[in-house]
Amino acid sequence: MPAPRLLLVEDEAALAELLKKYLERLGYLVDACVHPEAALSLLDADPAGYQLIITDLTLPGMNGTDLIKRARERAPHLRAIISSGYPYQPDAANVEFLQKPFLPKMLAEMVERLLRS
Repeated sequence: MPAPRLLLVEDEAALAELLKKYLERLGYLVDACVHPEAALSLLDADPAGYQLIITDLTLPGMNGTDLIKRARERAPHLRAIISSGYPYQPDAANVEFLQKPFLPKMLAEMVERLLRS
């Protein structure tokens, strides 16, 4: 069985790279983007290829909630994690919230839980 493929959208490039490397060490295939439009282009190219999207709540040109809605228009099966330094309550199914700052282990546990659900 191939490793789960994750789509990571984080506008802070250094944090995106750090999280990508961490998740790859755990065995996931990770595509990281700093712009939400780039993430949507990846989904357009392979909508069935991703199991989970991880996104920041605040992104340039689009917020994480809107990104997830648009991503699910392409791939309705996607599970999602939204992270932010601000309080947030998800209003869609299979969306979890991860408060920043978080430990990488917290992200890994949430990813695993969502992929099992």
